[in-house]
Amino acid sequence: MTLRGVMLILLPVCCLLSGGSRAATLGGLGDTILGPKTFLGVSNFSTFLLDRSTGMLFLGARDAILAVDTNKLNERPRKIVWDVPEEKRRSCVAKGKTEVDCNNYIRLLEFLGDGRIYVCGTYAFDPQCAFLELSSFTLEKAEDGGVKMETGKGKCPFEPSQHYTAVMAGGTLYTAATSNFLGTLFDISRATGPEQGRIRTERSINWLSDPEFVSSAFIEEAPDNNPTGDDDKIYFFFTEVAKEYDLYTKVKVPRVARVCKSDVGGMKTLQRRWTTFLKAQLVCEDKPSGQRYNILTDVFTTQHTPGDPSSTHFYGLFTSQWEREEMSAVCVFSLSDISKVLDGPFKELKKTCETWINPEPVPTPRPGQCLNNALKADGFESSLKLPDKVLTFVRDHPLMENSVTAAPLLVRKGVRYTKLAVTLTGSGDERRGAVLHLGTDRGELHWVAVVGQNATLLQEIPLFTSQEPINNILLHQGRALVGSPLSLARVQAEGCALYMGCEVCARARGLGCEWSTEEKACRSTTAEPGPGDVVDDALRKCHTEEGRCTPSIRELRVSLGLRLLLPCVQLSPRPCGWDHPPDRHTRQHHSDLEVTVTMDSLGKYICTCQEAGPGIRDPTPCRRAAYQLTLEDPSAGGTIASAGGRHVLAIYILFFFCGFLLGVFLLYFVTRRRSMSRQGRHLPDNSLSSEKGRDLLGSSATPQSPSSASLMSEGFRLTEKRNGTTTSTTTTTLLSNQGNGGPHGNSYSGTLINSNPSNGHGNSLYGNLNTSSSGLKFTSEILAADLLDGRTGERERVRPEGGERESGEGDEVDEGLRDGLGEGMKKLEEELSSFPMFKSPAPLAKCEESSI
Repeated sequence: MTLRGVMLILLPVCCLLSGGSRAATLGGLGDTILGPKTFLGVSNFSTFLLDRSTGMLFLGARDAILAVDTNKLNERPRKIVWDVPEEKRRSCVAKGKTEVDCNNYIRLLEFLGDGRIYVCGTYAFDPQCAFLELSSFTLEKAEDGGVKMETGKGKCPFEPSQHYTAVMAGGTLYTAATSNFLGTLFDISRATGPEQGRIRTERSINWLSDPEFVSSAFIEEAPDNNPTGDDDKIYFFFTEVAKEYDLYTKVKVPRVARVCKSDVGGMKTLQRRWTTFLKAQLVCEDKPSGQRYNILTDVFTTQHTPGDPSSTHFYGLFTSQWEREEMSAVCVFSLSDISKVLDGPFKELKKTCETWINPEPVPTPRPGQCLNNALKADGFESSLKLPDKVLTFVRDHPLMENSVTAAPLLVRKGVRYTKLAVTLTGSGDERRGAVLHLGTDRGELHWVAVVGQNATLLQEIPLFTSQEPINNILLHQGRALVGSPLSLARVQAEGCALYMGCEVCARARGLGCEWSTEEKACRSTTAEPGPGDVVDDALRKCHTEEGRCTPSIRELRVSLGLRLLLPCVQLSPRPCGWDHPPDRHTRQHHSDLEVTVTMDSLGKYICTCQEAGPGIRDPTPCRRAAYQLTLEDPSAGGTIASAGGRHVLAIYILFFFCGFLLGVFLLYFVTRRRSMSRQGRHLPDNSLSSEKGRDLLGSSATPQSPSSASLMSEGFRLTEKRNGTTTSTTTTTLLSNQGNGGPHGNSYSGTLINSNPSNGHGNSLYGNLNTSSSGLKFTSEILAADLLDGRTGERERVRPEGGERESGEGDEVDEGLRDGLGEGMKKLEEELSSFPMFKSPAPLAKCEESSI
């Protein structure tokens, strides 16, 4: 059997195994998932725009715009190509940018209201905008036949990875983006409309200090319930470096900023600048523990009472600058609380003592307020008529003294959420709670029920591969449209029928769900739950002893010296503690417990968290996890726990295939050497430097680069310039078997994603699709691994018919082989160490407590 024959047999088997695993992961969900094959070779989806009247979803991608009918996902998407001319791409590369970045990444899609969509893209670091005709689904053409374009500076970022957000308000575009090639200037601006009305923020660090824009929202006053004649407002959410804290490190704080729709700037002071720009700090903090979450990653805007703008709430997704472990928290802020803070005292830095104080006095009319009936009655029909003292004050004091504070609804350790959407249950005064739809950076969708002050994890659904972070979630007609840079999924998002089992349905009892024993299904109910704990009462009807605060004890059979981590899912922001046998070989990491097994550490381990009880604010203890560590039976020959059995089996299968391949190569090489010995042929002195030698051995004198078509696709490090500073970003390699791999087929095995979470229209997740037409290749180190004897590291040469061992040139060749093989085995060990299954768990670093 030749080497080519072995590869031809094994390659289809490996493809079938991996493809079957993927299908099994996504099957059985009852929902529709579209992969890269469906999208006609288009990737890097970053912007979603949904026409709710027709269900048509528009996706902004790299060099293309797609239209997908969410009601008929089996139909092929419509596609518009809007790429960059080759000459412009070369000019972009000549300026120091990468070829990947020098494409046209569509970052803005907004309806204009006249049957067109306003489209903007990075266009090789020269942002351009165009108009998409919905009736014909084509871009408007210029007189020369090309795409009719206008400058996108101030409307769209220059770089694909830059944080960005935009919102359309009454046909006018408001954006928050960088406005120069280097990415060092930041503007919140009115980007379209009459030229005299295009205004922006002041170029001052007191206004914007190295911000990372997240989201924006247009809040329109109710026309039938606006007695003061207040103006419509636009809110922007971002994270920036705080200037009010004088610390040794840069402290990041989340902000909310507000501008007014009718603002046209000042007459002399603040010409073409906002006169109503005010900002305040958002504080998401659990006061009992003192934990503060200061990095804002996403915001979802919703009205608790549909049609009432005053009932608007903003659900914010946070993480912490100070925590070394991945963590996420959700806080909710009301529009009324934000308005109270923006109407409160201003913050000022007094230059004499470098301390922040409240300024006195505040001029009249109040700086930063929107136009209303009272101001118009006093003769201020426009911001152009405001006095200079008012404009000077608001220019120097954009920050408010008070902060908008909220306690977290949810805290999860070890999970990094990237996107958030919220479904409210009930209506009006009968509002029961909310369901949080949370997307992770590993392609999962989590559902969390929030009732009162308690959060309950309902389900965790894997939608995409672990290398595809979720970067878009849209809710429409009871469904969630979930997107990644490569894929799109449509899943059911509302209704008690989501919860398939009795236990899951019981955990959603606070949302109005109840398990029907006759139908064996979860159904909605209007009956109020009885007194006591809602979830525990519902769980008892499932004939299970396990409740929300009474988990069943899991027995773990362990061996001495084993190091394991006992998980405890913390859904409440309250602290968790462990009761366990007195042993010094334990260490708690947030809510989880690390245990090194000794004879003294065997026994029961119970995790208890502090949660809010029904109808009261005082935290009460709730048991979240229970384990029993038992020493495994030595006569059992190393019993494998069922939880890890599949992983061990997978490792055995991997070693079997590796051994099989090594055996085939060893047989092939020995047979080759014997035939050469019989014919009396010997390698020359310089055989190790010949072309045949290079094919088999890694030369220590000539470094060799790894093959681009090895077992794992190569990952190229992309360089991200965030706000003008070059930083290293993590590049992950997607392994997929889509594409035929032929010379004319697109292969997605080389798809690279640069993950840089952002929100609004700034989901800057993009990658590079490499076309590969070659098959799998093994590196020379693996080929040479068969030549070593297991005991001495040397290979016995085949003796000639005379029975005496050859010497001279053969010995020199063997020495060269051993040198090359030693180098090859060292490289093989380095390659194997990069696989997760061969890595030993890294020691966990001690957490450092920091506070603002």
